Amino acid sequence: MTEVLLFTGNLWCPTEGEVDALLVRDGRIVATGAEARRRAGGIPQLREHEITDGWLIPAFGDGHAHPMFGGLEAEGPQVRRQGSVEEIAAEVARWADEHPDAPWILGASYDSSLVPEGLFDARWLDAAVPDRPVALRAWDYHTMWVNTRALELAGITAETPDPPLGEIPHRPDGSVLGTLREWGAVDLVTAVAEPWPLETRIRSLERAAHSYAALGVTWVQDAWVEPDTVEVYLAAAQQDRLPIRFNLALYADPRHWPDQLDGFLDAQRRVQELGHPHLTANTVKFFADGVVENATGALLEHYCGCPGERGMLVWEPELLAKAVTDVDAAGFQPHIHTIGDRAVRVALDALEAAERANGPRDRRAVLAHVQLIDETDRDRFAALGAIANAEPLWSQLDALMNVLTVPRLGQARADTQYPWASLSARGIPMSFGSDWPVSSADPLQGMAVACSRQTDEREPGGGWTPHERLPMDQAFRCYTSGTAYQAFRDAGRLTPGADADFAVLSADPRSLDSPRDLDTIRVLQTWVAGSPVPVRTT
Repeated sequence: MTEVLLFTGNLWCPTEGEVDALLVRDGRIVATGAEARRRAGGIPQLREHEITDGWLIPAFGDGHAHPMFGGLEAEGPQVRRQGSVEEIAAEVARWADEHPDAPWILGASYDSSLVPEGLFDARWLDAAVPDRPVALRAWDYHTMWVNTRALELAGITAETPDPPLGEIPHRPDGSVLGTLREWGAVDLVTAVAEPWPLETRIRSLERAAHSYAALGVTWVQDAWVEPDTVEVYLAAAQQDRLPIRFNLALYADPRHWPDQLDGFLDAQRRVQELGHPHLTANTVKFFADGVVENATGALLEHYCGCPGERGMLVWEPELLAKAVTDVDAAGFQPHIHTIGDRAVRVALDALEAAERANGPRDRRAVLAHVQLIDETDRDRFAALGAIANAEPLWSQLDALMNVLTVPRLGQARADTQYPWASLSARGIPMSFGSDWPVSSADPLQGMAVACSRQTDEREPGGGWTPHERLPMDQAFRCYTSGTAYQAFRDAGRLTPGADADFAVLSADPRSLDSPRDLDTIRVLQTWVAGSPVPVRTT
């Protein structure tokens, strides 16, 4: 029997304002207001939900995240919460003692700002675990800290040259330090590491999904999916362990292009044939550059104190343009990691090449992070119909910004970062994401920073670069209708035809004294397609 639901009470949407009533049938909104009440009359099995103890809004989407990485963090040593090298080493030793049969000790995400320039020594981990390999990812997931045993198994010695797309730092005496930067170096270790068992990875993905549901998020763009992760998603879907919606961005690697394209098409075909309503694979992910914190973000001007050093372009511009054109021609949505202003320019050039070759279409290409955007490139977003996916929690003067980012950019350039209001004023489509587990997955925490440009301590008083603060309703739109637009979904609004994906907040966000207090609001309940999702962890 078709289930019909009528929601009344406190209903609010950042685009439509307050709504009097919602009628839901087969997981979609079919009517609102007086029409919803009229059509609800006489339906014998109607289920009514009056929202009085909170405020129902469209559910959030996360436009850029890494749920598999986030879920797996609970499986290994808990290094994220540790505040010193000594505490991290002690936690690694504790976990190793409790898991004597684990062939590798794998964990994430340590704080790179704990030591100068984020350079961690293998010997510090050797003191904790000398006999088994240890590999810890930094919070940015572009950097890895390993012990000596892991270096030995990976075959990394003082004579090992820096690989393509990677850096192996050394001590002053020439020996390998133990910090590995970017994929080319990190992959030397991951290629020999013992992977987590399939069931552990399914459990971690399910854990991540329920964690998102507890935050009111019902759609997530997994922004880094490799072939083995596709298998995890398919297995989880077959076992009905995906309580929320995921879209997979299949990871394109310049070292293996164009041989990957057939595999992408096959992965998409398998997902489509499975037909699970919570799983799609419509996107291809490119990394245009690295990150500013380890000086691999690609800049138009050199890093401070490093003449001639402008970071790393992961793809040669011509090859990126060709690859983006190819995936676009195959019907995929390009999703490009762009931190530095040079990376943004190269990515926009690639989108222009795709449009010239393939003609206009509703491609909704995404440039993710857009930390630095040269003024001359900002209007190009709108001209190309490109979406600026922003991670709002990053736009604050926290320890990471002050210790690693500002010194590398200089204050004047640092103050041009994260130009959210400038992009919005140009009418550029915007979506918000978390990049979880790089930073918190909580949309309310992200929006609190987007609207204030302040830290948890409410510093600085007037907000950092306050001219780039967003109004609260615009921040909500970026996390609701903005992510729905990115996902090609009719969602993120309380209008007929939209998916009945809702979040119930503990308070009306418009009642707060300051939008910085958005992070004091809790999510009470989450609905996917008109059904409540149990809020739990696994």
